[in-house]
Amino acid sequence: MPLRVAVQMDPIERIKIAGDSTFALLLEAQARGHQLSYYTTDRLAMVDGEIFVSSRPLTVKDQEGDHFKLGEETRHKASDFDIILMRQDPPFDLNYITATHFLERIHPKTFVVNNPAEVRNAPEKVLVTLFPDLMPATLVTRDLAEIKRFRAEHKDIVMKPLYGHGGGAVFRITHDDLNFGSLYDMFATTFREPWVVQKFLPNVKHGDKRIILVDGVFAGAVNRVPAADDLRSNMVRGGAAETTQLSKREQEICERIGPALRERGLLFVGIDVIDGSLTEINVTSPTGIRAIKRLGGPDVAVTIWDAIEKKR
Repeated sequence: MPLRVAVQMDPIERIKIAGDSTFALLLEAQARGHQLSYYTTDRLAMVDGEIFVSSRPLTVKDQEGDHFKLGEETRHKASDFDIILMRQDPPFDLNYITATHFLERIHPKTFVVNNPAEVRNAPEKVLVTLFPDLMPATLVTRDLAEIKRFRAEHKDIVMKPLYGHGGGAVFRITHDDLNFGSLYDMFATTFREPWVVQKFLPNVKHGDKRIILVDGVFAGAVNRVPAADDLRSNMVRGGAAETTQLSKREQEICERIGPALRERGLLFVGIDVIDGSLTEINVTSPTGIRAIKRLGGPDVAVTIWDAIEKKR
């Protein structure tokens, strides 16, 4: 049966469809005959406790530069939709948090992917800390003395903002790096949130694996290898995508965290694993599914829509 599907995302005209997971989900939904609508978060409103949205009918085409068409905007109750894909990218800021509060009012009558309350409660670099034995040594703080103690113990560290995304502001600091003080001052001035400080994993040069779980079950993976002159493996930062298979350790990680994801209604999740260590659990707007398919892996968009339809 066709479903009324709305996508809450960033401006669709700006996306790069070749690597955009949201676009892959829209293509699959359209192929299944679902009715698509599109809106950005500024088109949400709460009126006397009820959520309204001004959205536009959407059709998509897998053709760069001509990838979408929009119909006339209409205003209606958000609960009129069967499914809402909450797919705007971070930053995970007050606007993002407000959107989760709005969508929480209509979920699960309108099924929101992912569960908005759990997205709010589980930003990528916080949820992962529920599994410290799967992670590299990790500190979350703004306290300079704590960072100095951690650096003295582990020598070679990585610093990044707690609510950063896409590899932005990720720095490696060696034990003798004289830039540490200046970097701390810059972070303290630029970011209001705490920072994540982790032991540096030298085997990141061989790749940072993005593993997709759908309703808590492994669905596909891609290895992202950083450029020779960069620490970061994110594909938006120049990382190269490679085919990959899960190691025994990575299978164990998926089996450990899968039940917790499923319990929280986090249906579409992308985890990051470096050299057998879990570093992030991405729940806001995970990516990677187009790269997995392009490299000959499974079509994860199909798996996701199968899971969504089963819950309706």
